[in-house]
Amino acid sequence: MEIDDLIAKFSDTTENQQKAIFNSLFIIGNKLQTLFDNHIPEVSLKQFMLLSIVRHSKEYLTFTQLGNLLGCSRQNIKKLASVLEKKGFVAIQQSPNDTRALCICPTEKVNAFFNNEFFKYQRELRYLFEVYTEEETSALFALLMKLYSGIDILEKRIDEGE
Repeated sequence: MEIDDLIAKFSDTTENQQKAIFNSLFIIGNKLQTLFDNHIPEVSLKQFMLLSIVRHSKEYLTFTQLGNLLGCSRQNIKKLASVLEKKGFVAIQQSPNDTRALCICPTEKVNAFFNNEFFKYQRELRYLFEVYTEEETSALFALLMKLYSGIDILEKRIDEGE
């Protein structure tokens, strides 16, 4: 079975389209992770996402805050941060706002990576979106951002035991 067969099979009703979107989120994530992990050997996609948030944050974020942003556990952030610290990308320090918490601080190696090494991969990232017009990109962005609201609703319903 090819992807075009699956698209045709799930395009007939709204319910099937919702199922296809849900499944596609995982498939797309897996494909991107595999491509990225095989192509940029110095950091994994998950490590890259963590570095990107740490680099662009105006303040030092705790493991818990970073876990909430990335949609994973504090323990997963700790594992990622530990590997990145060994590679020299970050330093793990006590949070200036909460002495019980640890935060991740970028090192100069992070800026060097994004300015030098990752720059060449940013060109390739454009290939992913070259199939979209500017309007389609804008619409996709808006719809994906709206999906966060749906996730919030799902989390609340699950927490309420529905």
